[in-house]
Amino acid sequence: MREVRAFGRRPIFLMIMFVAPLGFLWLFTSLMDAGLPTKLPAALVDEDDTHVTRQLTRILGTMQETNFVITTKSFTEARQAMQRGEIYAIFRIPKGTTEAALTQRQPVISFYTNDTYYVAASLLMKDMRKMSEMAGLAMTRAVMRAKGKTDAQIMGTLQPIVIESHPLGNPHLNYSVVLTNLIVPGLLMLVIMLTTSYTFGSEWKRGQQKKLYELCDGNMAVAIFGKLSVHTVTFTLMMWLFDFIFYSYLEFPCACGIPRMMLWGFLAVLASQGFGLLMFEAFPGQMRMAMSACSLLGVMQFSLAGFSFPVSAMYEPFQWLADIFPLHHYFVIYVNQALNGYSISYVWGSVVILIFIYLLPQFFAWRLKDAMLHKNYRE
Repeated sequence: MREVRAFGRRPIFLMIMFVAPLGFLWLFTSLMDAGLPTKLPAALVDEDDTHVTRQLTRILGTMQETNFVITTKSFTEARQAMQRGEIYAIFRIPKGTTEAALTQRQPVISFYTNDTYYVAASLLMKDMRKMSEMAGLAMTRAVMRAKGKTDAQIMGTLQPIVIESHPLGNPHLNYSVVLTNLIVPGLLMLVIMLTTSYTFGSEWKRGQQKKLYELCDGNMAVAIFGKLSVHTVTFTLMMWLFDFIFYSYLEFPCACGIPRMMLWGFLAVLASQGFGLLMFEAFPGQMRMAMSACSLLGVMQFSLAGFSFPVSAMYEPFQWLADIFPLHHYFVIYVNQALNGYSISYVWGSVVILIFIYLLPQFFAWRLKDAMLHKNYRE
């Protein structure tokens, strides 16, 4: 009840614990509602302007990620549009392309992407590489038709082997399935770390640390449980709300079932509280230092979690560093359980580490006890 009453004295606490996580959820689910960016603006420079290139242009216009907002014969015009930030890519068909193809002189088709916008450029690069291959095939088909080949003979030559693609885990190639499912819980975990350090630091700031020591009769396990139990329930319910919205309402893939993801969410909440408490024990009585450490390391965990760059491809010291962050292990569990549906035996190591992070502050509780008895609040 002591912590519940504290909420009434600090309304900012309620905003951080309820409003901020729900704001994160709304922001990212609405931002990535389409799942994958589509119809990215690009320019088509057709300097050849023949019936073959015009037919190719119509095919290129059907690509999902590409939208030719500029069609011109002037490369300079397209380049200036890219410099103004109006387009992300240029696809160029030089003059004489059709003639060179029909006479088998290997014409060159080029494309340019603005990689300062990495995601847009990567998607357009994929489309334009496919366009270039299709352009080459279109030219070859035109040559073979001129030689009197039938369509069946042409397709047997152009595509002797039919390729089937089967994306596993995320068959719709939905960015939101990977990013929203990790960024939103990751931000909640960052909030948990900060509020854990703050709720203990506020005892020193208000000069109530000795009173807390008396209330728990010097038992640090009781003090920790009493301070964090309300937070644990609140943040666990918030994490479970995320699970229901992701897997029931938005129908993201969840091969292991929602109840099991709720279990992993609860474990992630506990590990985040353990991490935040560990930072406060590293700087006992210094709320600002503890919260600064949580902020620094909590933001760093997004880079080392593994969903933006594979951990196995990082330098070895960074691979070791990634293991101390709860978000990395939550990501490993999410990919193996929700997306791939593998057995728990594949993720038992991450489960053990999350439990260890939660229990680790108990081994340093003596620092908390010493601070209650001998240290006052320090800025």
